[in-house]
Amino acid sequence: MRPLEGITVLEFAQFMAGPSAGLKMADLGARVIKIERPVHGEAGRQIALKNLFLDGSSLVFHTVNRNKDSYAADLKNPEDLERIKKLIAQADVMTHNFRPGVMEKIGLDYAKVQEINPRLVYATVTGYGTTGAWVKKPGQDLLVQSMSGFANLTGNLSDDPVPVGAAVSDIITGTHLAQGILASLLRREKTNKGAWVEVSLLESTLDFQFEVITTYLNDGNQKPKRAKQGCAHAYLGAPYGVYKTKDGYISLAMGSLIKLGEVLGCDELATFTDSTSWFIQRDEIMDILRAFLINKNTQEWLTLLEAQGIWCSEVNDYKTLLNHEGYKVLGMDQKLPLLSGEEVHTTRCPIRINDERLYASKPAPRVGQHTDAIMKEFNL
Repeated sequence: MRPLEGITVLEFAQFMAGPSAGLKMADLGARVIKIERPVHGEAGRQIALKNLFLDGSSLVFHTVNRNKDSYAADLKNPEDLERIKKLIAQADVMTHNFRPGVMEKIGLDYAKVQEINPRLVYATVTGYGTTGAWVKKPGQDLLVQSMSGFANLTGNLSDDPVPVGAAVSDIITGTHLAQGILASLLRREKTNKGAWVEVSLLESTLDFQFEVITTYLNDGNQKPKRAKQGCAHAYLGAPYGVYKTKDGYISLAMGSLIKLGEVLGCDELATFTDSTSWFIQRDEIMDILRAFLINKNTQEWLTLLEAQGIWCSEVNDYKTLLNHEGYKVLGMDQKLPLLSGEEVHTTRCPIRINDERLYASKPAPRVGQHTDAIMKEFNL
């Protein structure tokens, strides 16, 4: 039995942040019912990476909506809305990421929903909160990475701002939403009362940077300065970074530069005996390492360094990673068959419970695939 079995979640959310929270809860055993508009479903069904679609919906939609049911309803239709309210009365959690004011117009804001079901955990995602100058801006990952300062942390000194090539703002916001929901469910066991959980993309992305923002606030408000080349962290000294080798790349994490120099046999590093210089003179030090590490293959360096406890790693591409025994032993892959006969090849939930890996029992649904069955089950 998975930890959240018996919990019913109504997911009005779309795109990535809200649905990724629903995905985690579904993988952990919750019954997650997507409330979608008839025919077209949620807008995220049409947001594609590399124009990839399966069974009429984007591959992105399939990655974030496995283990869920779909109930189609027109929230502007009074009969459909009444059925939704009956469903809310029997649910444990409700999530949405509509812009501020939308649910109030429909009559499904927290105050109204609390009257229907006082024990419900009502969880919302916004882009930038519910007040202030940015409220009406679109809550989108790239925009939030840019507005939050996050795009200034990645890349080299001479680079323009570099956003991270994954939906980090969406995913971390979904993680925070799930945390808030689970905490509220735990409290409900003690108080028998629901709660209103609120997260925003901006606040979650700021929290994602708490160590570097804290450094800025306590360092005279000096802007973070990226290393000249191979920068992996704006506030960490050499050797922290990525270096080209004879046949690829190697990453070096924090550690003693003196020991690294001894293990490598790089005499030039021996002059940097004061650890404060490892940050102040990191560009000079990293130049020395670049000139030295280019002379051997990555594996030769790894063999030498790992034997001496130096923190280092190869820099893999997906082909190398997914075919490595270190990846295969994790059992991260799963394949989910679709009604169309196609198949989604994806990754599993990263959480294990009692040493059990959590694989999906079903793929993402078609629009309204479970409407009739849900109407009967919940007596709508």
